[in-house]
Amino acid sequence: QVQLVESGGGLVQPGGSLRLSCAASLSRFDLYAVAWYRQVPGNERELVARISSEGTYFYGDSVKGRFTISRDNAKNTAYLQMSGLIPEDTAVYFCSAQRRLTTYIIWGQGAQVTVSS
Repeated sequence: QVQLVESGGGLVQPGGSLRLSCAASLSRFDLYAVAWYRQVPGNERELVARISSEGTYFYGDSVKGRFTISRDNAKNTAYLQMSGLIPEDTAVYFCSAQRRLTTYIIWGQGAQVTVSS
């Protein structure tokens, strides 16, 4: 059963913007923290941004001021708005969800983002 589905990836020029969406088929989505990670082949998965069930935020240093994470619990969807994209942002972006007071993490299948002229 697919529980997280990312969409919105693609090819964008440097300086451009993209918005990734993470649609969740989860009961009580509002109780989940949602995070976006990214991974380049050969590298470890990097935490990009996280929003807790209480609405607190975390951003990785490399994306602060450029990326914004948000969620719409009524739509069971989380978003990652990416602006000022640079080639170093090229990666597969994964959405994850972790229910409050649990350790199990649910992952999406990933969405490719390529920043290139």
